[in-house]
Amino acid sequence: MLTSFKKKYILPVVATGFLFIGTSFKDDFFAIAKQIEIFTELFKTVNMNYVDQTNPGEMMDKAIKSMLTDLDPYTIYFNEQDVVKFKINSTGEYTGIGAIITRKEGKVIIKEPYKNYPADKAGLKAGDEIIQIGDVNLEDFKEDASQLLKGAKNAKIDIKYKRQGKVNSTQLVLEEVDVKAVPFFGKVDETTGYIVLSQFNQKASTETKDALEKLKKDGAQRIILDLRGNPGGLLNEAVNICNLFVPKNEVIVTTKSKIEKHNNTYKTTKDPVDLEIPLIVLVDGKSASASEIVAGALQDLDRAVIVGSRSFGKGLVQRPIDLTYGTQVKVTISRYYTPSGRCIQALDYSKKDASGKATRTDEKNYTAFKTRKGRTVYDGGGILPDVELEETKLSAISESLEKNDGIFNYVTSYYYKNPNLGDKIPTITDADYTAFKQFLKAEKFSFDTETELALKKTLEIAKKEKIDESITAEYQSLLTALQKSETSQLDKFQKEIKNLILDEIILRYQYKEGLYNYYLKNNSEIKKAVGLLNNQAQYNKILAR
Repeated sequence: MLTSFKKKYILPVVATGFLFIGTSFKDDFFAIAKQIEIFTELFKTVNMNYVDQTNPGEMMDKAIKSMLTDLDPYTIYFNEQDVVKFKINSTGEYTGIGAIITRKEGKVIIKEPYKNYPADKAGLKAGDEIIQIGDVNLEDFKEDASQLLKGAKNAKIDIKYKRQGKVNSTQLVLEEVDVKAVPFFGKVDETTGYIVLSQFNQKASTETKDALEKLKKDGAQRIILDLRGNPGGLLNEAVNICNLFVPKNEVIVTTKSKIEKHNNTYKTTKDPVDLEIPLIVLVDGKSASASEIVAGALQDLDRAVIVGSRSFGKGLVQRPIDLTYGTQVKVTISRYYTPSGRCIQALDYSKKDASGKATRTDEKNYTAFKTRKGRTVYDGGGILPDVELEETKLSAISESLEKNDGIFNYVTSYYYKNPNLGDKIPTITDADYTAFKQFLKAEKFSFDTETELALKKTLEIAKKEKIDESITAEYQSLLTALQKSETSQLDKFQKEIKNLILDEIILRYQYKEGLYNYYLKNNSEIKKAVGLLNNQAQYNKILAR
Protein backbone atom coordinates (compact mmCIF):
# COMPACT_ATOMS: atom_id res chain seq x y z
CA MET A 1 0.00 0.00 0.00
CA LEU A 2 2.82 2.41 0.92
CA THR A 3 4.60 1.76 -2.37
CA SER A 4 1.40 2.53 -4.26
CA PHE A 5 0.92 5.67 -2.18
CA LYS A 6 4.45 6.85 -3.01
CA LYS A 7 3.94 6.36 -6.73
CA LYS A 8 0.60 8.10 -6.71
CA TYR A 9 1.42 11.06 -4.47
CA ILE A 10 5.11 11.46 -3.64
CA LEU A 11 6.55 11.31 -7.16
CA PRO A 12 4.17 13.94 -8.60
CA VAL A 13 4.92 16.21 -5.62
CA VAL A 14 8.66 15.75 -6.10
CA ALA A 15 8.30 16.43 -9.82
CA THR A 16 6.30 19.58 -9.08
CA GLY A 17 8.92 20.69 -6.57
CA PHE A 18 11.60 20.27 -9.20
CA LEU A 19 9.86 22.90 -11.34
CA PHE A 20 10.64 25.51 -8.69
CA ILE A 21 14.29 24.83 -8.24
CA GLY A 22 15.89 25.12 -11.66
CA THR A 23 19.20 23.70 -12.82
CA SER A 24 21.28 25.35 -10.09
CA PHE A 25 19.56 23.23 -7.47
CA LYS A 26 19.96 19.78 -9.09
CA ASP A 27 22.60 18.83 -6.54
CA ASP A 28 20.06 19.44 -3.78
CA PHE A 29 17.40 17.28 -5.39
CA PHE A 30 18.02 14.32 -3.09
CA ALA A 31 17.70 16.51 0.02
CA ILE A 32 14.42 17.98 -1.27
CA ALA A 33 13.05 14.55 -2.20
CA LYS A 34 14.03 13.22 1.22
CA GLN A 35 12.23 16.00 3.08
CA ILE A 36 9.13 15.61 0.91
CA GLU A 37 9.05 11.88 1.64
CA ILE A 38 9.39 12.51 5.39
CA PHE A 39 6.62 15.07 5.29
CA THR A 40 4.34 12.85 3.22
CA GLU A 41 4.85 9.93 5.58
CA LEU A 42 4.15 12.14 8.59
CA PHE A 43 1.08 13.67 6.97
CA LYS A 44 -0.38 10.23 6.17
CA THR A 45 0.45 8.83 9.62
CA VAL A 46 -1.13 11.72 11.52
CA ASN A 47 -4.30 11.67 9.44
CA MET A 48 -4.71 7.91 9.79
CA ASN A 49 -3.95 7.72 13.53
CA TYR A 50 -5.06 10.99 15.16
CA VAL A 51 -7.70 10.50 17.87
CA ASP A 52 -10.24 12.87 16.28
CA GLN A 53 -11.44 13.20 12.71
CA THR A 54 -9.04 15.36 10.67
CA ASN A 55 -9.52 17.41 7.52
CA PRO A 56 -6.53 16.58 5.28
CA GLY A 57 -7.27 19.44 2.88
CA GLU A 58 -7.33 22.08 5.58
CA MET A 59 -4.25 20.66 7.28
CA MET A 60 -2.24 20.70 4.07
CA ASP A 61 -3.49 24.18 3.17
CA LYS A 62 -2.33 25.55 6.55
CA ALA A 63 0.97 23.68 6.37
CA ILE A 64 1.86 25.11 2.95
CA LYS A 65 0.76 28.66 3.74
CA SER A 66 2.60 28.61 7.10
CA MET A 67 5.77 27.44 5.36
CA LEU A 68 5.61 30.31 2.86
CA THR A 69 5.10 33.02 5.51
CA ASP A 70 8.78 32.65 6.40
CA LEU A 71 9.76 33.87 2.91
CA ASP A 72 8.12 37.11 1.73
CA PRO A 73 4.50 38.34 1.64
CA TYR A 74 4.35 38.00 -2.15
CA THR A 75 5.04 34.26 -2.41
CA ILE A 76 1.54 32.84 -2.04
CA TYR A 77 -0.13 29.45 -2.43
CA PHE A 78 -3.63 29.35 -3.90
CA ASN A 79 -5.77 26.27 -3.28
CA GLU A 80 -8.53 25.39 -5.74
CA GLN A 81 -11.00 27.78 -4.12
CA ASP A 82 -8.43 30.56 -3.94
CA VAL A 83 -7.63 30.26 -7.64
CA VAL A 84 -11.29 30.70 -8.56
CA LYS A 85 -11.75 33.48 -6.01
CA PHE A 86 -8.65 35.60 -6.47
CA LYS A 87 -7.47 35.11 -10.04
CA ILE A 88 -6.86 38.60 -11.29
CA ASN A 89 -8.10 39.75 -14.68
CA SER A 90 -5.47 42.25 -15.79
CA THR A 91 -7.40 43.42 -18.86
CA GLY A 92 -9.11 46.13 -16.83
CA GLU A 93 -12.55 44.69 -17.57
CA TYR A 94 -14.81 42.54 -15.46
CA THR A 95 -18.50 41.95 -14.91
CA GLY A 96 -19.66 43.24 -11.56
CA ILE A 97 -21.27 46.07 -9.63
CA GLY A 98 -18.62 48.76 -10.15
CA ALA A 99 -17.64 49.55 -6.58
CA ILE A 100 -14.81 49.07 -4.10
CA ILE A 101 -16.01 46.84 -1.27
CA THR A 102 -14.25 46.05 2.01
CA ARG A 103 -15.00 43.69 4.87
CA LYS A 104 -14.16 44.89 8.36
CA GLU A 105 -15.19 43.33 11.64
CA GLY A 106 -17.53 41.02 9.74
CA LYS A 107 -19.28 43.88 7.92
CA VAL A 108 -19.35 44.27 4.12
CA ILE A 109 -19.04 47.99 3.38
CA ILE A 110 -19.26 49.97 0.14
CA LYS A 111 -16.08 52.09 0.11
CA GLU A 112 -16.48 53.78 -3.26
CA PRO A 113 -19.14 53.35 -5.95
CA TYR A 114 -17.94 54.17 -9.48
CA LYS A 115 -19.99 56.80 -11.26
CA ASN A 116 -22.73 55.44 -13.56
CA TYR A 117 -21.99 51.78 -12.82
CA PRO A 118 -24.44 49.25 -11.29
CA ALA A 119 -23.88 50.10 -7.61
CA ASP A 120 -24.21 53.82 -8.32
CA LYS A 121 -27.28 53.32 -10.52
CA ALA A 122 -28.91 51.25 -7.78
CA GLY A 123 -28.44 54.13 -5.34
CA LEU A 124 -25.69 52.62 -3.20
CA LYS A 125 -23.43 55.09 -1.41
CA ALA A 126 -20.07 54.92 0.33
CA GLY A 127 -20.63 53.75 3.88
CA ASP A 128 -23.59 51.48 3.08
CA GLU A 129 -23.36 48.09 4.78
CA ILE A 130 -24.59 45.21 2.61
CA ILE A 131 -26.37 42.75 4.90
CA GLN A 132 -28.00 40.38 2.42
CA ILE A 133 -27.27 39.28 -1.16
CA GLY A 134 -30.08 37.28 -2.74
CA ASP A 135 -31.12 34.77 -0.10
CA VAL A 136 -27.76 34.85 1.68
CA ASN A 137 -27.64 36.62 5.03
CA LEU A 138 -24.07 37.94 5.30
CA GLU A 139 -24.09 37.79 9.08
CA ASP A 140 -23.75 34.02 8.78
CA PHE A 141 -21.66 34.05 5.59
CA LYS A 142 -17.95 33.75 6.31
CA GLU A 143 -16.68 33.43 2.73
CA ASP A 144 -15.76 36.20 0.28
CA ALA A 145 -19.07 38.05 -0.16
CA SER A 146 -17.87 39.79 -3.33
CA GLN A 147 -18.20 36.46 -5.14
CA LEU A 148 -21.96 36.70 -4.62
CA LEU A 149 -21.95 39.98 -6.54
CA LYS A 150 -20.52 38.52 -9.72
CA GLY A 151 -22.25 36.83 -12.61
CA ALA A 152 -23.27 37.12 -16.24
CA LYS A 153 -23.90 40.46 -17.87
CA ASN A 154 -27.41 41.82 -17.11
CA ALA A 155 -27.86 39.36 -14.24
CA LYS A 156 -30.08 40.84 -11.53
CA ILE A 157 -29.16 40.59 -7.86
CA ASP A 158 -31.44 41.67 -5.02
CA ILE A 159 -29.65 43.06 -1.99
CA LYS A 160 -30.47 44.54 1.39
CA TYR A 161 -28.27 47.17 2.93
CA LYS A 162 -28.11 49.25 6.07
CA ARG A 163 -27.71 53.03 5.89
CA GLN A 164 -27.64 55.22 8.98
CA GLY A 165 -29.35 52.45 10.95
CA LYS A 166 -32.18 51.91 8.44
CA VAL A 167 -32.50 48.75 6.30
CA ASN A 168 -33.14 49.34 2.58
CA SER A 169 -33.57 47.11 -0.48
CA THR A 170 -32.44 47.56 -4.07
CA GLN A 171 -31.61 45.54 -7.17
CA LEU A 172 -28.27 45.46 -8.97
CA VAL A 173 -28.03 44.78 -12.69
CA LEU A 174 -24.53 43.52 -13.50
CA GLU A 175 -22.60 44.96 -16.42
CA GLU A 176 -19.08 45.12 -17.75
CA VAL A 177 -16.98 47.45 -15.64
CA ASP A 178 -14.14 49.15 -17.48
CA VAL A 179 -11.47 49.96 -14.89
CA LYS A 180 -9.47 52.76 -16.47
CA ALA A 181 -5.72 52.90 -15.94
CA VAL A 182 -5.95 56.65 -16.64
CA PRO A 183 -9.08 57.74 -14.77
CA PHE A 184 -8.41 61.42 -15.42
CA PHE A 185 -6.33 63.84 -17.47
CA GLY A 186 -6.62 67.56 -17.98
CA LYS A 187 -4.77 70.86 -18.02
CA VAL A 188 -3.52 72.63 -14.91
CA ASP A 189 -3.01 75.80 -16.92
CA GLU A 190 -2.71 76.78 -20.58
CA THR A 191 0.57 74.93 -21.09
CA THR A 192 0.68 72.23 -18.40
CA GLY A 193 -0.93 68.84 -18.92
CA TYR A 194 -1.76 66.51 -16.04
CA ILE A 195 -2.20 62.72 -16.34
CA VAL A 196 -3.29 60.41 -13.52
CA LEU A 197 -2.06 56.84 -13.99
CA SER A 198 -3.71 54.73 -11.27
CA GLN A 199 -2.68 51.20 -12.31
CA PHE A 200 -0.70 49.22 -14.87
CA ASN A 201 -3.27 47.01 -16.60
CA GLN A 202 -3.17 46.04 -20.28
CA LYS A 203 -4.61 49.41 -21.27
CA ALA A 204 -2.17 51.54 -19.27
CA SER A 205 0.25 52.59 -22.01
CA THR A 206 -2.50 53.01 -24.62
CA GLU A 207 -4.56 55.23 -22.34
CA THR A 208 -1.50 57.21 -21.25
CA LYS A 209 -0.46 57.72 -24.88
CA ASP A 210 -3.97 58.88 -25.84
CA ALA A 211 -4.02 61.33 -22.94
CA LEU A 212 -0.55 62.64 -23.81
CA GLU A 213 -1.40 63.18 -27.47
CA LYS A 214 -4.72 64.87 -26.68
CA LEU A 215 -3.08 67.19 -24.17
CA LYS A 216 -0.34 68.11 -26.64
CA LYS A 217 -2.95 68.78 -29.30
CA ASP A 218 -4.76 71.00 -26.80
CA GLY A 219 -1.63 73.09 -26.22
CA ALA A 220 0.19 71.30 -23.40
CA GLN A 221 3.92 72.00 -23.57
CA ARG A 222 4.92 70.15 -20.39
CA ILE A 223 3.49 67.17 -18.52
CA ILE A 224 2.89 66.07 -14.92
CA LEU A 225 2.48 62.28 -14.65
CA ASP A 226 0.85 61.40 -11.32
CA LEU A 227 1.80 57.95 -9.98
CA ARG A 228 0.86 58.64 -6.35
CA GLY A 229 -0.94 55.69 -4.83
CA ASN A 230 -0.33 53.51 -7.91
CA PRO A 231 0.47 49.98 -6.65
CA GLY A 232 1.84 48.76 -9.98
CA GLY A 233 0.85 45.94 -12.32
CA LEU A 234 2.17 44.72 -15.65
CA LEU A 235 5.89 45.09 -16.29
CA ASN A 236 5.59 45.46 -20.07
CA GLU A 237 3.18 48.38 -19.60
CA ALA A 238 5.73 50.16 -17.43
CA VAL A 239 8.30 49.74 -20.23
CA ASN A 240 5.80 50.98 -22.83
CA ILE A 241 4.95 54.07 -20.77
CA CYS A 242 8.63 54.97 -20.46
CA ASN A 243 8.85 54.44 -24.22
CA LEU A 244 6.46 57.38 -24.73
CA PHE A 245 9.25 59.67 -23.54
CA VAL A 246 12.52 57.85 -24.37
CA PRO A 247 13.95 56.41 -27.63
CA LYS A 248 13.64 52.89 -28.92
CA ASN A 249 16.11 50.31 -27.59
CA GLU A 250 16.65 51.96 -24.17
CA VAL A 251 17.11 49.66 -21.17
CA ILE A 252 14.30 50.38 -18.72
CA VAL A 253 14.65 47.63 -16.14
CA THR A 254 16.53 44.39 -15.56
CA THR A 255 15.59 41.42 -13.42
CA LYS A 256 18.27 39.47 -11.59
CA SER A 257 17.92 36.02 -10.06
CA LYS A 258 20.09 33.12 -8.95
CA ILE A 259 18.40 31.19 -11.77
CA GLU A 260 19.82 32.19 -15.15
CA LYS A 261 16.57 31.98 -17.12
CA HIS A 262 14.99 34.61 -14.85
CA ASN A 263 17.72 37.17 -15.64
CA ASN A 264 16.16 39.49 -18.20
CA THR A 265 16.70 42.93 -19.67
CA TYR A 266 13.65 44.92 -20.79
CA LYS A 267 14.11 47.57 -23.47
CA THR A 268 11.84 49.98 -25.29
CA THR A 269 10.72 48.71 -28.70
CA LYS A 270 8.77 51.58 -30.27
CA ASP A 271 9.24 55.11 -31.49
CA PRO A 272 8.54 57.65 -28.72
CA VAL A 273 5.79 60.27 -28.71
CA ASP A 274 7.96 63.13 -27.40
CA LEU A 275 11.63 63.11 -26.39
CA GLU A 276 11.81 66.76 -25.34
CA ILE A 277 8.63 67.73 -23.50
CA PRO A 278 9.47 68.66 -19.88
CA LEU A 279 8.21 65.93 -17.59
CA ILE A 280 7.59 65.65 -13.84
CA VAL A 281 6.60 62.37 -12.20
CA LEU A 282 4.79 62.51 -8.84
CA VAL A 283 5.33 59.58 -6.45
CA ASP A 284 4.63 58.81 -2.82
CA GLY A 285 4.99 55.97 -0.32
CA LYS A 286 2.17 54.04 -2.01
CA SER A 287 3.75 54.14 -5.48
CA ALA A 288 5.07 50.62 -5.96
CA SER A 289 6.43 48.03 -8.39
CA ALA A 290 5.70 49.15 -11.98
CA SER A 291 5.35 52.74 -10.74
CA GLU A 292 8.87 52.52 -9.36
CA ILE A 293 10.16 51.08 -12.62
CA VAL A 294 8.78 54.09 -14.52
CA ALA A 295 10.02 56.64 -11.97
CA GLY A 296 13.43 54.95 -11.58
CA ALA A 297 14.06 54.58 -15.30
CA LEU A 298 13.04 58.14 -16.18
CA GLN A 299 15.22 59.41 -13.33
CA ASP A 300 18.24 57.31 -14.31
CA LEU A 301 17.91 58.35 -17.94
CA ASP A 302 17.65 62.01 -16.85
CA ARG A 303 14.36 62.25 -18.71
CA ALA A 304 12.10 63.44 -15.87
CA VAL A 305 12.28 65.14 -12.51
CA ILE A 306 10.81 62.94 -9.79
CA VAL A 307 8.84 64.86 -7.15
CA GLY A 308 7.23 63.68 -3.89
CA SER A 309 8.41 61.19 -1.28
CA ARG A 310 10.35 57.92 -1.44
CA SER A 311 8.29 55.24 -3.15
CA PHE A 312 7.23 51.99 -1.50
CA GLY A 313 10.18 49.78 -2.49
CA LYS A 314 8.47 46.73 -3.99
CA GLY A 315 11.17 45.30 -6.23
CA LEU A 316 10.47 41.58 -6.00
CA VAL A 317 9.24 39.85 -9.16
CA GLN A 318 6.61 37.13 -8.94
CA ARG A 319 5.51 34.52 -11.43
CA PRO A 320 2.33 32.42 -11.11
CA ILE A 321 2.92 28.70 -11.64
CA ASP A 322 0.07 26.24 -12.09
CA LEU A 323 0.21 23.15 -9.90
CA THR A 324 -1.81 19.95 -9.82
CA TYR A 325 -5.55 19.76 -9.06
CA GLY A 326 -6.23 23.35 -10.05
CA THR A 327 -3.93 24.89 -7.45
CA GLN A 328 -1.35 27.57 -8.07
CA VAL A 329 1.64 29.24 -6.47
CA LYS A 330 2.81 32.80 -7.04
CA VAL A 331 6.51 32.66 -6.30
CA THR A 332 9.16 35.38 -6.08
CA ILE A 333 11.76 34.63 -8.75
CA SER A 334 13.93 37.75 -9.06
CA ARG A 335 14.48 41.43 -8.21
CA TYR A 336 14.02 44.62 -10.24
CA TYR A 337 16.96 46.94 -11.01
CA THR A 338 16.84 50.38 -12.60
CA PRO A 339 19.07 51.31 -15.58
CA SER A 340 21.79 52.67 -13.25
CA GLY A 341 21.84 49.37 -11.35
CA ARG A 342 19.80 50.30 -8.26
CA CYS A 343 17.72 47.58 -6.66
CA ILE A 344 14.15 48.79 -6.11
CA GLN A 345 13.41 46.37 -3.23
CA ALA A 346 13.41 48.01 0.20
CA LEU A 347 12.93 45.19 2.71
CA ASP A 348 15.25 42.19 2.97
CA TYR A 349 13.08 39.21 3.92
CA SER A 350 16.12 36.96 4.29
CA LYS A 351 17.28 39.10 7.23
CA LYS A 352 14.76 39.65 10.01
CA ASP A 353 15.00 41.46 13.32
CA ALA A 354 14.20 40.06 16.76
CA SER A 355 10.47 40.65 16.25
CA GLY A 356 10.49 38.76 12.96
CA LYS A 357 10.18 41.84 10.73
CA ALA A 358 12.20 42.12 7.54
CA THR A 359 15.10 44.56 7.81
CA ARG A 360 15.78 47.65 5.73
CA THR A 361 19.21 48.95 4.75
CA ASP A 362 20.39 51.72 7.02
CA GLU A 363 20.77 55.05 5.22
CA LYS A 364 24.47 55.18 6.05
CA ASN A 365 24.91 51.97 4.05
CA TYR A 366 23.17 53.18 0.89
CA THR A 367 25.19 52.73 -2.30
CA ALA A 368 25.66 55.60 -4.76
CA PHE A 369 24.92 55.16 -8.47
CA LYS A 370 25.17 57.50 -11.44
CA THR A 371 22.48 58.57 -13.88
CA ARG A 372 23.29 58.84 -17.57
CA LYS A 373 24.47 62.41 -17.16
CA GLY A 374 26.43 61.69 -14.00
CA ARG A 375 23.96 62.73 -11.32
CA THR A 376 24.30 60.81 -8.05
CA VAL A 377 21.34 58.67 -7.00
CA TYR A 378 21.11 56.10 -4.24
CA ASP A 379 19.61 52.69 -3.65
CA GLY A 380 18.07 51.77 -0.29
CA GLY A 381 14.79 50.62 -1.72
CA GLY A 382 12.18 52.52 -3.65
CA ILE A 383 12.89 55.67 -5.64
CA LEU A 384 14.06 58.75 -3.77
CA PRO A 385 12.67 61.85 -5.56
CA ASP A 386 14.88 64.59 -6.94
CA VAL A 387 12.62 67.03 -5.09
CA GLU A 388 11.25 65.74 -1.79
CA LEU A 389 7.97 67.15 -0.49
CA GLU A 390 6.93 66.71 3.11
CA GLU A 391 3.24 66.90 2.25
CA THR A 392 3.40 63.59 0.39
CA LYS A 393 4.36 61.87 3.66
CA LEU A 394 1.43 61.21 5.94
CA SER A 395 1.91 61.43 9.69
CA ALA A 396 1.37 58.28 11.75
CA ILE A 397 -1.88 59.70 13.14
CA SER A 398 -3.24 60.37 9.62
CA GLU A 399 -2.27 56.89 8.46
CA SER A 400 -4.11 55.47 11.44
CA LEU A 401 -7.22 57.54 10.69
CA GLU A 402 -7.22 56.31 7.09
CA LYS A 403 -6.41 52.68 7.88
CA ASN A 404 -9.09 52.40 10.56
CA ASP A 405 -11.75 54.44 8.69
CA GLY A 406 -11.89 57.35 11.14
CA ILE A 407 -12.12 59.91 8.32
CA PHE A 408 -14.28 57.64 6.13
CA ASN A 409 -16.88 57.09 8.85
CA TYR A 410 -16.96 60.77 9.83
CA VAL A 411 -17.55 61.85 6.23
CA THR A 412 -20.34 59.27 5.92
CA SER A 413 -22.07 61.04 8.82
CA TYR A 414 -21.25 64.46 7.33
CA TYR A 415 -22.72 63.45 3.95
CA TYR A 416 -26.17 62.71 5.35
CA LYS A 417 -26.17 65.86 7.47
CA ASN A 418 -25.35 67.94 4.36
CA PRO A 419 -27.35 66.34 1.53
CA ASN A 420 -27.49 69.42 -0.70
CA LEU A 421 -23.80 70.28 -0.96
CA GLY A 422 -23.65 69.16 -4.61
CA ASP A 423 -20.67 70.54 -6.55
CA LYS A 424 -19.76 73.12 -3.91
CA ILE A 425 -16.34 72.81 -2.31
CA PRO A 426 -16.79 73.29 1.43
CA THR A 427 -14.29 74.81 3.82
CA ILE A 428 -13.38 72.58 6.74
CA THR A 429 -13.70 75.07 9.58
CA ASP A 430 -12.32 74.80 13.10
CA ALA A 431 -15.88 74.01 14.20
CA ASP A 432 -15.99 71.15 11.68
CA TYR A 433 -12.70 69.84 13.01
CA THR A 434 -13.96 70.00 16.58
CA ALA A 435 -17.02 68.03 15.43
CA PHE A 436 -14.67 65.49 13.84
CA LYS A 437 -12.75 65.00 17.09
CA GLN A 438 -16.02 64.70 19.02
CA PHE A 439 -17.18 62.08 16.50
CA LEU A 440 -14.03 60.03 17.08
CA LYS A 441 -14.56 60.23 20.83
CA ALA A 442 -18.24 59.28 20.62
CA GLU A 443 -17.42 56.33 18.37
CA LYS A 444 -14.63 55.29 20.76
CA PHE A 445 -12.30 55.27 17.78
CA SER A 446 -9.18 53.17 18.26
CA PHE A 447 -6.14 54.60 16.49
CA ASP A 448 -4.26 51.30 16.74
CA THR A 449 -0.91 52.95 16.20
CA GLU A 450 2.11 50.67 16.57
CA THR A 451 2.63 51.95 20.11
CA GLU A 452 -1.00 51.37 21.05
CA LEU A 453 -1.03 47.87 19.56
CA ALA A 454 2.20 46.98 21.38
CA LEU A 455 0.71 48.19 24.66
CA LYS A 456 -2.45 46.14 24.17
CA LYS A 457 -0.39 43.09 23.28
CA THR A 458 1.58 43.53 26.50
CA LEU A 459 -1.66 43.43 28.50
CA GLU A 460 -2.83 40.32 26.64
CA ILE A 461 0.42 38.53 27.48
CA ALA A 462 0.14 39.70 31.09
CA LYS A 463 -3.36 38.22 31.30
CA LYS A 464 -2.11 34.88 29.98
CA GLU A 465 0.65 34.91 32.56
CA LYS A 466 -1.87 36.04 35.21
CA ILE A 467 0.12 39.09 36.22
CA ASP A 468 -2.23 41.68 34.71
CA GLU A 469 -3.64 42.75 38.10
CA SER A 470 -0.20 43.76 39.29
CA ILE A 471 0.37 46.05 36.30
CA THR A 472 -3.17 47.43 35.86
CA ALA A 473 -2.34 50.85 37.31
CA GLU A 474 0.81 51.22 35.21
CA TYR A 475 -1.01 49.99 32.10
CA GLN A 476 -3.86 52.46 32.57
CA SER A 477 -1.38 55.27 33.18
CA LEU A 478 0.48 54.47 29.96
CA LEU A 479 -2.79 54.13 28.01
CA THR A 480 -4.01 57.50 29.31
CA ALA A 481 -0.68 59.13 28.37
CA LEU A 482 -0.86 57.56 24.94
CA GLN A 483 -4.42 58.78 24.39
CA LYS A 484 -3.38 62.28 25.40
CA SER A 485 -0.53 62.06 22.92
CA GLU A 486 -2.94 60.97 20.17
CA THR A 487 -5.20 63.93 20.99
CA SER A 488 -2.24 66.32 20.75
CA GLN A 489 -1.26 64.70 17.45
CA LEU A 490 -4.74 65.42 16.11
CA ASP A 491 -4.12 69.09 16.85
CA LYS A 492 -0.53 69.09 15.59
CA PHE A 493 -1.48 67.63 12.19
CA GLN A 494 -4.79 69.46 11.91
CA LYS A 495 -4.04 70.96 8.50
CA GLU A 496 -3.03 67.62 7.01
CA ILE A 497 -6.10 65.86 8.43
CA LYS A 498 -8.42 68.64 7.28
CA ASN A 499 -7.14 68.12 3.72
CA LEU A 500 -7.83 64.39 3.96
CA ILE A 501 -11.35 65.06 5.23
CA LEU A 502 -11.97 67.50 2.37
CA ASP A 503 -10.69 64.99 -0.20
CA GLU A 504 -13.12 62.37 1.11
CA ILE A 505 -16.02 64.85 1.10
CA ILE A 506 -15.37 65.83 -2.53
CA LEU A 507 -15.12 62.15 -3.48
CA ARG A 508 -18.57 61.49 -1.93
CA TYR A 509 -20.35 64.24 -3.80
CA GLN A 510 -18.37 64.51 -7.04
CA TYR A 511 -16.71 61.10 -7.49
CA LYS A 512 -13.07 60.70 -8.56
CA GLU A 513 -13.44 63.10 -11.48
CA GLY A 514 -14.47 65.90 -9.13
CA LEU A 515 -11.56 65.17 -6.80
CA TYR A 516 -9.03 65.31 -9.65
CA ASN A 517 -10.54 68.53 -10.97
CA TYR A 518 -10.13 69.98 -7.49
CA TYR A 519 -6.52 68.80 -7.40
CA LEU A 520 -5.72 70.66 -10.63
CA LYS A 521 -6.06 73.99 -8.86
CA ASN A 522 -5.58 73.17 -5.20
CA ASN A 523 -3.25 70.22 -4.62
CA SER A 524 0.04 71.49 -3.16
CA GLU A 525 2.19 68.79 -4.81
CA ILE A 526 0.79 69.68 -8.22
CA LYS A 527 1.27 73.38 -7.51
CA LYS A 528 4.93 72.80 -6.63
CA ALA A 529 5.40 70.67 -9.74
CA VAL A 530 4.00 73.50 -11.86
CA GLY A 531 6.28 75.96 -10.07
CA LEU A 532 9.28 73.82 -10.94
CA LEU A 533 8.19 73.54 -14.58
CA ASN A 534 7.83 77.33 -14.67
CA ASN A 535 11.43 77.66 -13.49
CA GLN A 536 13.24 76.23 -16.50
CA ALA A 537 16.68 77.00 -15.08
CA GLN A 538 15.99 75.01 -11.91
CA TYR A 539 14.39 72.17 -13.88
CA ASN A 540 17.42 71.93 -16.18
CA LYS A 541 19.83 72.18 -13.25
CA ILE A 542 18.21 69.18 -11.53
CA LEU A 543 18.61 67.14 -14.73
CA ALA A 544 22.21 68.36 -15.21
CA ARG A 545 21.38 69.96 -18.55
